[in-house]
Amino acid sequence: MGMVMQLKNGGFSLFNVTFAAHPPLPKKKFYLLAQATGPSRTQRIMESIPVSGEVGGAGGAYSYNALKRLDSLWSNICSTSPVVQDSQQVVSSVPGLFRESEKCADTFDVLVCGGTLGIFIATALSSRGLRVGIVEKSTLRGREQEWNISRKELLELAEVGVLTEDDIDNVTSSSFNPNRCGFEGKGEIWVNDILNLGISPAKLIETVRKRFDGLGGVIFEGCSVSNISIYEDAAVLQLADGKILSSRLIIDAMGNFSPIVKQIRRGRRPDGVCLVVGSCCRGFKENTTSDVIYSSASVKSVGQSVAQYFWEAFPAGSGPLDRTTYMFTYLSPEPGSPLLEELLEDFWDLMPQYQSVSLADLEILRVIYGIFPTYRDSPLPASFDRVLQFGDASGIQSPVSFGGFGSLTRHLGRLSSGILEAINNDFLDSHSLSLLNPYMPNLSASWLFQRAMSAKKQSNISPSFINELLHANFESMQKLGDPVLRPFLQDVIQFGPLVKTLGLVMLSRPLILPSIFKQVGLPVLLDWSGHFVMLGNYTILSSYIDPLIRPLLKRFPAKMRYEWKQKLEAWKYGSGLDYELNHSAKTNQD
Repeated sequence: MGMVMQLKNGGFSLFNVTFAAHPPLPKKKFYLLAQATGPSRTQRIMESIPVSGEVGGAGGAYSYNALKRLDSLWSNICSTSPVVQDSQQVVSSVPGLFRESEKCADTFDVLVCGGTLGIFIATALSSRGLRVGIVEKSTLRGREQEWNISRKELLELAEVGVLTEDDIDNVTSSSFNPNRCGFEGKGEIWVNDILNLGISPAKLIETVRKRFDGLGGVIFEGCSVSNISIYEDAAVLQLADGKILSSRLIIDAMGNFSPIVKQIRRGRRPDGVCLVVGSCCRGFKENTTSDVIYSSASVKSVGQSVAQYFWEAFPAGSGPLDRTTYMFTYLSPEPGSPLLEELLEDFWDLMPQYQSVSLADLEILRVIYGIFPTYRDSPLPASFDRVLQFGDASGIQSPVSFGGFGSLTRHLGRLSSGILEAINNDFLDSHSLSLLNPYMPNLSASWLFQRAMSAKKQSNISPSFINELLHANFESMQKLGDPVLRPFLQDVIQFGPLVKTLGLVMLSRPLILPSIFKQVGLPVLLDWSGHFVMLGNYTILSSYIDPLIRPLLKRFPAKMRYEWKQKLEAWKYGSGLDYELNHSAKTNQD
């Protein structure tokens, strides 16, 4: 429900790839191109947009062929057996010490595999004095579109030394207020300073890269990971070109499509997926506000399946008439699930109605699409010594967010401090590293929201139920004020606000409860109840036990101090108590 807000902070996709087309094209009446036979309207639109060089990382491919490749991958996921399978073995353990250091091209404290997300943790660790290298299979640069984000997330990057406040101003291309949460046919809520900044990923990555280079970091571009051998004293990485690098720790930032993650999960099908399509178009005359979320009135048939559509839109910094629009939906991957191209066909029909414009009056600058999978057993604990998952690869993002950038900035300080301590004390075994990706009940509790927002093909509840449920929740949160609403909008679940919201919804809309049971199912509710109880426990532990233990940490032996520090951080972040209302929010509440 409210967790849907961190959606696009960064737009990192399934397996760390969203796709976009970026150069402008002449205005065309694309609505006339839809035909019953021949190329789809989506194909005609995308093939009319000039394509420049494609880059790696999130959003690296732009063409219609890339869309078809992703749809083919998505179809394979949907047809995959839910049981585990044998996968390619990328990481292997080797007994003894590494005795062939003379064969190494270079040696590091930390090697980060995957540069688009990895550049942030790499720069944070470099700023703390570690020697860090990045391995990126393509060119390390951001895509030519925009992310919408809150200033809070950018300030978190500044706090860990990745950006300066001047850098924040340089990468910010637009600012917009107020921001709407709307529910078709039900009502709307307006907020300020939530996902209200447009930033350029290209400028952001370029700025952080300069900072990383200045700190002595090394980047290996155009290099793919072949295999990783774990020795007692080193992790040795062999690249596809045969080059060998050694490191004390390898950070896997290659997203959900990471070959290491695939090996760990053994090819298991995701538990849930968010499909996203959208565009950036020129021609919006009224373009000063944004939609954080807007839900369609009812479930819609799509191909052989059904979908509940949600929307987000915000002004783009490339021009006063330019606007980015996303349409997304949640579902469980199964045979017959809608393809991205099918969603795009709906998008061209529905977007003009949603934005109150004519498609014929718009110049289509970019087409955007992506797949974001989630797993219930997230975050992913370390399965090997000296290898740690980070960002989307770790599954630290909310199951109802599409894009892991907000969760990345939120946890970056905690992770960089913990990794530094682990390296300095050689706590690099899988158990010690798993403490950096601990169980977090507020993340696990979010699964109820993802399931509640997923349409079912065969359902005996009203097609308008999801829209009604969202409106009821947001209406209750608005009545309860900023301390309840704002954390929810910024991807943070807290026990107190959650109890208040659920209580008010049950009191004000008691007749909605039977439909909730039908929508999510008893097994999901029972599982969620366990995480809800743990959320309350973590809140108590962080509020009352943490202040008693934290002053004593300096007296503990090094290993005990490290383990307790990570436990305290797990309580804090797992209860959402790391979140603080900013000054403007407190002022608004007053």
